[in-house]
Amino acid sequence: MLPKLAYRILRTTSPWCLWKLAWNFGLKGAVASEKFRRRVKRGEYFPAYLHISIINSCNLHCQGCWVDVDAPREMIETPLLHKLINAAKKEGNVFFGILGGEPFLHPDLLDVLAAHPDCYFQVFTNGQLITEKVAARLRQIGNTTPLISIEGNEIVSDERRGGKAVYERSMRGLDNCLKAGLLTGVATSLCQTNIDDLLTEEWLQHLIRRGAHYVWYYAYRPIGPVMRPELALRPDQLLKARRFVVEMRSRMPIAMVDAYYDGDGQALCPMVAGISHHISPRGEIEPCPVIQFAKENIRDSDDIAGLFKGSAFLADFRKTTAANTRGCVVLERPDLIREIARRHQARDTTIRGGAWRELDQMQPSFSQWLPDHELPEGHWMYRWAKKIWFHDFGAYKNAGFDTAKRRREVGEQLDKSGKKPMVKGAG
Repeated sequence: MLPKLAYRILRTTSPWCLWKLAWNFGLKGAVASEKFRRRVKRGEYFPAYLHISIINSCNLHCQGCWVDVDAPREMIETPLLHKLINAAKKEGNVFFGILGGEPFLHPDLLDVLAAHPDCYFQVFTNGQLITEKVAARLRQIGNTTPLISIEGNEIVSDERRGGKAVYERSMRGLDNCLKAGLLTGVATSLCQTNIDDLLTEEWLQHLIRRGAHYVWYYAYRPIGPVMRPELALRPDQLLKARRFVVEMRSRMPIAMVDAYYDGDGQALCPMVAGISHHISPRGEIEPCPVIQFAKENIRDSDDIAGLFKGSAFLADFRKTTAANTRGCVVLERPDLIREIARRHQARDTTIRGGAWRELDQMQPSFSQWLPDHELPEGHWMYRWAKKIWFHDFGAYKNAGFDTAKRRREVGEQLDKSGKKPMVKGAG
C-alpha cells in the first residue's frame, strides 16, 4: 500500500506542492505539535490547528448545515485574517483548516494563502468554484490542499446539497485540482443516504482512478436550522465505518484521514484535547465549528493568543466534556452544551439567532465512543503519525465518565440492529 501511495503522490503532484507539504505540514507541523504539548504541560491552551470559517455565504444549501448561508454575507476582513494567522504563527502553529460557507467566495482567499508561504492550509470546499485558473494559482502558491466535499452519487448529492448537477460540478473542480498537480482530497459526511454508496472499496477505487490522494470520512451531525436526525448513523454503522477505514488504510493506495481516534483506536474529540478550536466569520472564538456559542472574539484584544489561553469558557468546555464522554458532545450530550453555555452566559453566535432553540430540539444520538469495540490502527504509518501529531494529549486522564453505562447503551443498540461487529483487538 505505502509504496503505491507514495508513487501515486510523487507522480501526480507538483514538486513545489510536495515540498510545501513535506516542509510546512510535515516537519514544521511536528514541531507545532510538540510546542502544543509543552503548552498543555504549562496549562496553556492555544490550538495546534486552527479551523477558521472565513465566510458564511455558500452556493449550496446542504442538509444539516449549521452555517447561515442565506443570511447577509459575513466574512473575516482580510487584515484581521492576517492578524489571526500571524498570532498563531507566533505560537509555532503552521496548519490551518479554512472553512465557510464556501471559502472560495471570499474575494481575498488566494491572496491570503499566498501571503503566508510558511504555513499550510487545508481548504474545505464543494469544489464548484475551482476553475482551471484557480487551480493553477493554487499550484503556484503551493501551500494548500483542497478537500472537496462529495456527499453521494448524482441523485443523493442533489438531494443532500440542495442544487442541480452538484456531483458533476464538484467532480469538475476535483479534476481541475488534480490536473494542476495539487495534493487533493475528498471528504464525505457519512449518513443514512450515502453510507452504502461511498463507504465502499469500489468508491475508493473510483477516486484512485480519478487521481484523488486522500479521503476523509466523518459522521453526519444533525444540527442547525433544519435538522435531519433520521440521517444520523447507528452504532453498528459507526463501527462499520471505523473498521472500513482501518482495513482500507492497509490495502488501498489512498491516504485516509480521521480526526476522532488515536492510534490505539480510542475515541477522542479534538476540541476536548485542545488540539483545535474554531473562529467564525464574525471572529467569534468557538469550541468547534458546530458549537455556535462564544465568550471571546478575536476583535476583543490585540493579544489573540491570550484570548484563547485565558478563556474560562473554552476551558470549561474541554474539562466538562472530557468528564462525560470520549465522543462527540454535539451528538451525545446537547444538554451539556446548553449547561456550559448558560453557565458562562455565552452568546449565540449564529446570524439567525437560533442556537438556543435548536439546542432544545436536539435529541442525543451515538458518536465514535463505543466502549469494547476499539479498533487499533493496523498500519504502522498511521500509528506513528498519530503518536506525533494526533492523540488526546492526556485530556481524559482524570475523566469520570460512566463507561459501564455507555457499554450497556451501545450493546442494547447493537442488539436492536441485529449486527454484532467484531470487538476490540480484531483485525
